Amino acid sequence: MATFLYRLGRFAFRRRLPVALLWAAVLGAAFLGATSAGEPPDDSSSMPGIEAQHAYDLIDERFPGAAADGADARVVFVAPAGEKITGGTGRAAVGAFVADVARAPQVAAAANPFDGQGGVSDDGTTAYATVTYEVAEDDVGDAARTALDDAVARAREAGLTVEAGGSAVESGEAAGIGEVLGIAVAAVVLLVTFGSLAAAGLPLLTAVAGIGVSMCSIMALGSALGLSSTVGELAMMLGIAVGIDYSLFVVSRYREERAAGHEPREAAGRATGTAGSAVVFAGLTVVIALAGLSVIGVPMLTKMGLGAAGAVLVGVLVALTLVPALLGWWPDAVLARRERQRKRRGSGAAAAGTGPGEGGVAGGTSPADPTSPADGTDSADRTRPSARTPLGVRWARFVLRRPVPVLLATVAGLGLLAVPAADLRLGMPGDEAKPASTTERRAYDALAAGFGPGFNGPLTVVVDARGAADPRAAVAGVAAALDATDGVVSVSPPRFDEAGETAVLSATPATAPTSERTKDLVHDIRGRRPATEAATGATYQVTGATALNIDVGQKLQDALIPYLATIIGLAFLLLLLVFRSVLVPLKAALGFLLSVLAALGAVVTVFQQGRLAGLFGVEQTGPIMSMMPIFLVGIVFGLAMDYQVFLVSRMREAYVHGEDARAAVVSGFRHSARVVAVAAVIMMAVFAGFMTGGEQVIRMIGFGLAVAVLFDAVVVRMAFVPAVLALLGKRAWWLPGWLDRLLPRVDVEGEALGRGTPGPRPVPDAGAGHDLTRV
Repeated sequence: MATFLYRLGRFAFRRRLPVALLWAAVLGAAFLGATSAGEPPDDSSSMPGIEAQHAYDLIDERFPGAAADGADARVVFVAPAGEKITGGTGRAAVGAFVADVARAPQVAAAANPFDGQGGVSDDGTTAYATVTYEVAEDDVGDAARTALDDAVARAREAGLTVEAGGSAVESGEAAGIGEVLGIAVAAVVLLVTFGSLAAAGLPLLTAVAGIGVSMCSIMALGSALGLSSTVGELAMMLGIAVGIDYSLFVVSRYREERAAGHEPREAAGRATGTAGSAVVFAGLTVVIALAGLSVIGVPMLTKMGLGAAGAVLVGVLVALTLVPALLGWWPDAVLARRERQRKRRGSGAAAAGTGPGEGGVAGGTSPADPTSPADGTDSADRTRPSARTPLGVRWARFVLRRPVPVLLATVAGLGLLAVPAADLRLGMPGDEAKPASTTERRAYDALAAGFGPGFNGPLTVVVDARGAADPRAAVAGVAAALDATDGVVSVSPPRFDEAGETAVLSATPATAPTSERTKDLVHDIRGRRPATEAATGATYQVTGATALNIDVGQKLQDALIPYLATIIGLAFLLLLLVFRSVLVPLKAALGFLLSVLAALGAVVTVFQQGRLAGLFGVEQTGPIMSMMPIFLVGIVFGLAMDYQVFLVSRMREAYVHGEDARAAVVSGFRHSARVVAVAAVIMMAVFAGFMTGGEQVIRMIGFGLAVAVLFDAVVVRMAFVPAVLALLGKRAWWLPGWLDRLLPRVDVEGEALGRGTPGPRPVPDAGAGHDLTRV
């Protein structure tokens, strides 16, 4: 692996123009495909294997065209305090609204609440009108939306409180500036860390190029493959984060190799062969975790996972090819100012002295050079006073001296943060989770106040009476049984299909859609089914948005443990191959469980229990979105393995090159701690930036990922990992002999690069260095 990537890095460095043009062509082709593609579809709520979906399918079969209904808007009217909506002024204003909207473009029908039953609250203060459109939500034109807004404004002028909800209503909720904010923070962090505009700008440039390819590809394939805007937004979130991080690791290793005395092309090859190997395996763990979402059987989750996995793969390819190509144009510009000045001062002496290849590594140190990194330390550490020892090294030594207290503190702290996760409640936030500044949220609250909390989440019951002797009598019996169920406020009259053998009823619960009592009610209705079927001869199924959310949450909760076991098992095998150790992958899995459970606990604390909600801009709390835990597990697992590979691979590299186990831990922190910390800060900035606006699910995932990276990078990788390795000592790298012989060798640590020329024709060398310039 390291040898192949070494050659790839040297090739990209030497053939930088063709490589850059190839990426430009790929980006251009993807952009053309995106501009010619149709609009992306909405997020699909299809969920195979659950009762609510089976009931929807039955409705589609028995009531043709029901699923093809157009968009709708539900407009709520509330009379002024002390008045009735049924009074002369209120009734006239509502009637005028219905008449105005009925004449608007694309409107199929506008129902007057006073013409039928159920449109006016029992106390006469609230009414609602339903406006149905001829076209789907995405096809509702600006003229139709403007006509609705104007009619609402005129009704408000009459003194009524008027709010609107439904699929035809645009909330006007700000999309946020998460992408821009995350990139801006990343730029500042990189500039401060590297002290070079080129070094800071190169990871950003390559990450933007990679995410451009990914996003344009998703947009180009969106209409054909059903990839919604949510797929693209999550792919952008992950693509920016890993794109910057992967490029950062290659650039950082390139700077190390240049500081060790290697000439630019050689340094690019070594950086790609070593850091690039870690990038490949880190990317594979992320792809495994994301692609593994497809085994759950949820189409939307599968598309989200595969879209994000594609963005990660592009980020890996960019780091391995485009980064070394751009280094070919800026070989010295990415170095720190002090290093550039030192090389300029030394260029004259080098011209008068030995040339490349006459004793040491090309363009660098001689065998007798005391700054040669043969002992595992870099030249900076050899000359740096002890008072200026890197913070990462001092911290590693502190943990090595006190491993037990550090280990106990990290486990106890993360365990305490994970406690709220035991109270996790899953659901699908709707209008009730939107900010109070939106008209949809106010319409939801007005309906709940006027008609009861369960009015916003009615249960749809599909009765199949084909096997009954008298279908209509059987449906009436089912309706009576529903009406007699505790927790049901009312049951609507049945609506039959053309054959008169299938009916649809609407049962209104007494509690809100996200209430646990509503969930119990759905289970109760389904539990009474055998007795009702025996009494009436008809069978029924419960569906509707509320029942669908309950079924989805249960299915995803049931799938969480098998999914977790699958990705941990696959990643364990991958890490076993990378580190050639049994205990290191096991430690990685345990550390991941600590960080992900703590992250879930933090999400529950803020978004469900409401603690510190104001600090993070969360206006409404409630159940956690059903897909959130399993998606969070997948992404966090991939990111946790990123840090595991980047940090521990340097420890493994030092151990393979002759250092003892404890010294290898210090070497890993010396070379990787700062870079891993910078990468974590960048990821947290990108993820936190997505909390500035957009959909509730994006804000929730952004928060969960940001705190998960914080817990994993800062607590687990910087404290838990060195503490465990300190206690294990050399046993951490133990591998049974039979397994060592069975596993193929992939050389992630660049062991072949340290021995000599990584090709079929090694170049002999009598000194400490190795001339690899002829590869």
